[in-house]
Amino acid sequence: TILKQMKLIHDGGYSRDEREAFKEIIFSNTVQSMRVILEAMENMGVSYASSQNRLHSTVILDLPSQIERDSLPPEVTLALKSLWKDENLLSVFDRSREYQLNDSAKYYFDSIDRIGDINYIPTDQDVLRSRVKTTGITETTFVIGDLTYRMFDVGGQRSERKKWIHCFENVTAIIFLVAISEYDQVLIEDETVVNMHMQKRDDHR
Repeated sequence: TILKQMKLIHDGGYSRDEREAFKEIIFSNTVQSMRVILEAMENMGVSYASSQNRLHSTVILDLPSQIERDSLPPEVTLALKSLWKDENLLSVFDRSREYQLNDSAKYYFDSIDRIGDINYIPTDQDVLRSRVKTTGITETTFVIGDLTYRMFDVGGQRSERKKWIHCFENVTAIIFLVAISEYDQVLIEDETVVNMHMQKRDDHR
């Protein structure tokens, strides 16, 4: 997210074509977030407040993980809208720290009428909220005044961490960024451990 912010602030933002290129990512993020909540409902033994929403849940669960379309199908938009109004589903959403849910979920669900429009073009904020798992190392360069900054986005998964050392050659400063909203969320690798406990464990190694 910080790299996207830097592009918006210091590199002229995103062109229409660049924003359009994020549509499939945003569709996939939205559907995947709902799928995660639906799976959490089942794991927690929570039923739907509306019996109709069980049918809507099937629409979402039957979709592929990647939505490769120019627009969301109407039945998917309808299912997302209806599910997001389900009181029991919302109660499970409120417990999202107990499972892995994108921070952008509520933003996209609240915007589903706009995102589901056949003529939808992502806004800068939509792009900023989108998420793609980082693999490898991505470099972004931007200029502020007379200085040129190079920022590196590195994958945070355990399998990616050994690659970080390659970013530390000939650097002037290192800034580590963390999301304060994630301190009490469970790890992707182990849902019995929260991020803060993992950090403490790593600090003592």
